[in-house]
Formats: sequence, structure tokens, C-alpha cells
Amino acid sequence: MNKAITDGVLLMPPAFANGLDVWSSGDGTPGSDTYLNAANAAFTPADQDFGGCLELQKTETFTRVRYMGETPLLPGCYLRVTARIKAISGSLPEVRISGYAARGDGSEVTGVTTNANVRTLTSYGEVVEVSAIVGAGNRGGVDMVWGSEPVYGHFGITLSGPNGGIVRLDDIEIEDITSVFLRDIVSSVDVRDFGAVGDGVTDDSDAFDAANAAAAGRTILVPAGTFRLEKDVALDHQVKFEGQIDMPVDKMFLLRKSFDLPTYIEAFGDEGVAFRKAFQALLNSSDHDSLDLGGRRVQVDGPIDMQAAVPNRDQFNTRRVIRNGQIEAVGDNWDTVVTTSQATYSTSNTRTLTNVTNAANIEVGSLVEGNGVGREIYVREVNVAAQEITLNAPIFDAVGTQNYTFRRFQYLVDLSGFSKLSKFNMSSIEFQCNGKCSGIMLAPAGPTFELQECFISRPLDRGLTSIGGGCQGILIDRCQFLSTEESETVDQRTSIGLNVNSNDAKIRDCRATQFRHFICAAGQNHLIMGNHFFQGDGVSGGIRTAGIVLQDNFTASVISGNYVDNCFIEWTNERDPTPQFTAGFSFSSFSLTDNVFLASDVADWFSYLVVKPHGSGHFLNGVSVTGNRFRCINGTMTRAERVDTSFADLNHDRNRSVYFEGNSYHNVEEQASNPLLVAHDQNTNAKIWTIDTNKQLPFESFCQFVDSVALTGDIRNTSNARVYENPVGKGRVGANEDQFTLEFASTVRGQIRAMVRMDKD
Repeated sequence: MNKAITDGVLLMPPAFANGLDVWSSGDGTPGSDTYLNAANAAFTPADQDFGGCLELQKTETFTRVRYMGETPLLPGCYLRVTARIKAISGSLPEVRISGYAARGDGSEVTGVTTNANVRTLTSYGEVVEVSAIVGAGNRGGVDMVWGSEPVYGHFGITLSGPNGGIVRLDDIEIEDITSVFLRDIVSSVDVRDFGAVGDGVTDDSDAFDAANAAAAGRTILVPAGTFRLEKDVALDHQVKFEGQIDMPVDKMFLLRKSFDLPTYIEAFGDEGVAFRKAFQALLNSSDHDSLDLGGRRVQVDGPIDMQAAVPNRDQFNTRRVIRNGQIEAVGDNWDTVVTTSQATYSTSNTRTLTNVTNAANIEVGSLVEGNGVGREIYVREVNVAAQEITLNAPIFDAVGTQNYTFRRFQYLVDLSGFSKLSKFNMSSIEFQCNGKCSGIMLAPAGPTFELQECFISRPLDRGLTSIGGGCQGILIDRCQFLSTEESETVDQRTSIGLNVNSNDAKIRDCRATQFRHFICAAGQNHLIMGNHFFQGDGVSGGIRTAGIVLQDNFTASVISGNYVDNCFIEWTNERDPTPQFTAGFSFSSFSLTDNVFLASDVADWFSYLVVKPHGSGHFLNGVSVTGNRFRCINGTMTRAERVDTSFADLNHDRNRSVYFEGNSYHNVEEQASNPLLVAHDQNTNAKIWTIDTNKQLPFESFCQFVDSVALTGDIRNTSNARVYENPVGKGRVGANEDQFTLEFASTVRGQIRAMVRMDKD
């Protein structure tokens, strides 16, 4: 910075040879005496040391030489005033740089230092140089600190000491030396000042480290150019990027004071590279727990392998957050990789495929398809040497050898390269898949992944995929899953919002639109609450698919307070490698409470709760369906609940602890309840009354027991006499065992209300 050069500001006084009428013997202000025709001063044209100079005799206590021109004092500028002088004869005086501090109207600013340090001339003919720095700031090296009030000055020298001596004074110089203070003034250090080249080839790592060490709180400037960094670099201060950084994948760039994605984009230019480098820094620094995307959209033209971005870490178990932005898929580099291989499955090792041909061609994270393979079965691990594949879950009916198809979908954010990733959080991000790719693939292990207030928009195949235990304790709150198949009829949809393999998922207050399934949930102890998911189409009498699929029969889960729109809850044991019931709790521990169910234009066989056993002998055990609103519009449905007998029916003889009550039904013909209150009017005299439950027991189960009978009218015999006796109730009557009888001691008629049950206790 030099105002004389950059702005053309005139600082240098004229030479004495140009005339002495601009040189004052006073303070330099207009009207003060000049040295033109002065008795004690004259211009000397040919001094051996100075050339032209001013010869001056000291005649007063303070003999002054001041330039009468107004030397500007610009904000932020520092001036150095220099004079060269020598004694010729007589007494040896003292000399110093002096000045007059002036306001814009010419008045003097008092209270500031107007004289620099004194220098005594000690011999004749010796050239002595005196100088002083003047400026606004009280910085080291500034001799005359004038603050911001003066706008110009009159500068020169002052002679003090004994009178009578004669001196010769060379032309006085005034120059802008702000550059000496520049780094302090603009609070920045330039990496070039420490040896950085910026040619894209030279390793500038050491220069960056040196600039960081010298910054002391100031901003580090990375000017135009490409700066190659071959080593890990950590910058502890704010950074301003005009140029760009280039470095190997395995080297880290830590911006401890400027840790956000916009700064990394400035540093690397490419949004995808910047995101990967920022993520690498997030997992390799304890200074930050979160990466703020700064509301930026990151466009990527291929899957982001998150572990490959952090090659020094195979797992990470400390809470980290990525938040506040959008990641968008662009380009065409998203093709699903499809491989077909022969393999063998045995129930002796329920999560392993053996003798896998072409195992090296099968990628971790591939969806497995084949006969007897349930939904959302993925490759968790590949052992090429042993020709084995580890699956995320058992297969229900694939014993033996067959051909399997492996589909490796491509994901915007792929975490599957980590062996374990715990307590990882993604918040307020839109994953814009644009129908090109899937959203997020989790690591194979690691608890409590969190997805909060995010959008997974238009995924091609999957919104969020777990290929192992990375979904243990997963928390998904206030997210939106927006399908790309909205224009497809239900039977043509293939995409799935998310899947869960492990226990303790919390999926709350989300919204999902028109997937084939919103959630496929294996494992136990899930809380699915407050969500709205809808999957209808415009086909009259059309089919519907499950919104939630519970894939383990012992689920111990709660589905509560959801809006289930044109889809249903499917409960299955499709991950049981021996699906026939032999021991255990069977279809157990499930609560479906206080949900709103709505469907329109559906086939009459459509139901909201479907139990689908994959083997015989199963039964309901500890099931509560209460407080739900079952409604159908634009038509009627037969039942709100049913058993899908594609593979097997329930063993209705063994149902236990089933509570199906407090639900409301609208346009549902057969309205189930357990216990079921049956009103009966026996008009003909009979000793044994046979009473129908009219298919109102849940899942068209057996009428197991008569719990109580209440008389609602007189019981009279054939003589029309009133009879006082309690009948004996007996269940499981009729061809479908859904009737019950009341046996009296005599032939009677009358009205009763009976409470019956379809379970044993």
C-alpha cells in the first residue's frame, strides 16, 4: 500500500533548488515567514555530499524549517519524514524532525507529539540522517502519534541547542511507509510472504504452517493461484480464499476458525471435493461437533463414499452432525450395478450364502433377490477368498442352491464403507435425488444414527437403507420422504422409504408420499408415532400396498398416533429361517393405538391390519388394537383386519391376550372387537341357544369363551312363566367355530347380551 503510487497523492516536498519561498522559518502555516531572502539562509547549489542544499545559520533558540505545503494524512497511512544534515562551522546544534498537526480549517490540533527524538551533531562535515514516522495509530515505531483528527501537516526539522552554528540541509523527503504496518492494519497475513508459490505443483504446506504460526489472530490470506498441499495443514485463524487448494485425498485441511462448507467450497472450488474435505476434517478434529453447510446446495455427479473421504478412519464413535443445506444428484453416473450369481443357503448358518460364484463382483450393500428371500435383504460383507456372503438378516425359504440377483443401488451419501459409525446426525438437509439415485446408506454397525428435519426427495430406489446394525436405536424425526413414483399406479411402484434391521427405532412426526412401502422394520421395540404416510392412486377399486411392514413376529413395538392413508400395516415373519411355529411367543407384543386410517376407492377385500404368517402354527399373543379410526370413502371395505393366508393361516386355537376395542368404523362391514359384546333375541323356545358372532371377532377367529351373560329381558319357558337361572356358555361352535351356545336347564326364550372372546386369556 503506497498512496503516492496507487492514488497519486503528492507527498514529497519540492527541492530547495526550486525556491525557498515555500519553506517557512515558523510553523509552516500560511502567512508565516519564509527563507526567501532571509539573512541567515541561502541555497547552495554544489555541496560535495548533497548537491543542491540549504545552508542555514542557527540564530534562534528553536530554528525551524517547515514545508508550507499541506502534506495529507490519510486514514490508515503512515508517513516517514527524513532529513540529512551536517555541521559546517560554529556551535554544534541538536536536530529533530518536527511537524504541525492541522485540522481541515488549518487550526492546530493540540495535545499530540509534534517533535521526534533529538539527535546532536558531534562533528563537522559528518552527514547525519534523522527521521520520524507519523501516523494515526499508536504502533511500535511510530514517533509522532497524531490520531484521527489531523488531516494534514507541515513537516520539516527543528534545530535546538547553542546558536551561531552553520549547517547544510539536504532536500527533505516524505514517503508513505504504510506497507511496514500493512499486515497489522488490515489484520491479515499473506501466505506468499512465507514462501507459498501457488503454482499448483510446489508443496506449499510449510508456508501455510508458517503463516498460521505468525497470524496471531489475524486473517490468513490465500491469494489467487493454486496452492498444492502435500501434508496435513491446520489453520487456527480466519481464512480468506482468493485462490484454491489442491491436495491428496488422504491429507487433511482443518479450518478451525472458518469451519463451514461455504469456506471449504471457496478453498477447493469443487462442491463435491469441498464436502468430502470438510467431512474429513469433521471426523479428525475435536474442535467442532458439527459441519454447517451454510444453506448451500452441493451438486454431486456420483455417489459420495463417505469413508473414502476419511481413509484414516474405519470407524467413528463420537457424536458428529452435518446440518443446514442441500445435496443434489446431477449427471448420469448413477447406474445400478446388477450381478447374478449362484449360491447355497442353509438354516444351519442363517445369515450366510456359501459357494458364491463371482463373489468378487458382488458389492457390499447390494439388495438380494431370489426365491424365498424376504424384503430388504442386503449384503453386509463379502469374503471373496471363502466365496461367502454375510447377509443382514435370515432368509425364510431358500434352503439349497439357486441363482440370486444382487442389485447395488447408488446413494447420494454412502456410509457403508465404515465398519462402525455411532451417534452420527444429519439435520435440516435436503437429499435431492432427482429420480437418479437413492438417498442414504448407513454403516453396517453403530447405534443411534439420527435424521432430523430432513427431506429425502425423489429417491430412485430407496430413501434410507440399513444393511446391518447401523440402524440400532435410530432416530428419525420430522422428516419428509417424497417419492419419485407418484405418477405410477400402486402395483408399479418399487421404491421404499426406509428399512430397519435392529432394535429400538424411533420414527416420529414424518411424512411419506406414495412409495411401495414407507417402512420395512425388522427388530424389536420400535416406536412409530405421529407420522403421515399415503400411498393411493387414481384407480377405482385398486390395490394398495403396506405402508409399514413389521418383519419379525415378536415385534414388541408401538404404532401410535399416525395418519395411515390408503395403505396398511403388514405384520409378517418373513425373516424367520424356520417359519413354522415350534416354540416362542409367535406374533406377539404389538400395540396399534389411536391411529387415523383412511382409504378411498379400494377393493372391498382391502384391510388396514394384515397378519401374514410364513409358516403354520402361529398365533396372536399380547396384541392391542385400540382407539383407532377405521374409515373408507368412495366405497366400503369388508374388514379392517385380516390374515393373509398366502403361506399359512393363524392357529386361532392359541390366541392369547388380544385386545381389540375402542375402535371406530365407518363404511366397514364386519366391525371387529375383542372382547365382543353380542346382543341376542331368542324368539323360539330352546334349551340350547346357538348364537352367531357375525364375523365380528378379530381376524375371523374362533369364539373361544363366553365370559359373561346379562339378561336384557325376561327368560320365559313354554308356559310363559319367568325362569330364573344362569345358562352355561360354550364356544367354538359351528363349522367355522365362530359361534357359541348358551345351554339352559329347560326350554326357554328371551333376550340376552353376552361378552365373548377369541383368545384364551
